Amino acid sequence: MFSKSKTNEPAPKHEAHTISPKSSTPGAPPASSAAPSATASSSAAKPKAAPSVISTDLKITGNLTTNGDIQIEGTIEGDIHAHLVTVGETAVISGEVVADDIVVNGHVKGRVRGLKVRLTSSAKVEGDIIHKTIAIESGAHFEGSVQRAEDPLKTAGAAPAATKPAHGGN
Repeated sequence: MFSKSKTNEPAPKHEAHTISPKSSTPGAPPASSAAPSATASSSAAKPKAAPSVISTDLKITGNLTTNGDIQIEGTIEGDIHAHLVTVGETAVISGEVVADDIVVNGHVKGRVRGLKVRLTSSAKVEGDIIHKTIAIESGAHFEGSVQRAEDPLKTAGAAPAATKPAHGGN
């Protein structure tokens, strides 16, 4: 439908504008039907939004909650709940990190709960990790316990449940 030969240089900006010349022609109904498809594609782009970024010069005290992705380079004192959490090399988090997918490059002081947890070689985690799948690269620093759970996101009391068998001998 779209041809790059018609729009030479800035193709993304002019693709939407190529519809307007068609609307000036007797083919106005196809142009109006093309506009809703552009709206549908923009609404489909909403779930694929860019991650929220906490920059290196930002310190947040409080909990962060989002259904999207978050990239942290600064300092967070509080819990984080998101779809994807990327902890940058300069980041320091003091609190629980809960997400479907967690990549730790920096420092986390607190529990980490995720379906997929990855500690890179520059990671430093001081706390328990509850996961479905985990990958720990050589060089990562980790102090705590590791527990596998089928659904680590729903097991908020997973750490006490892990200590029950240890104390079950009472």
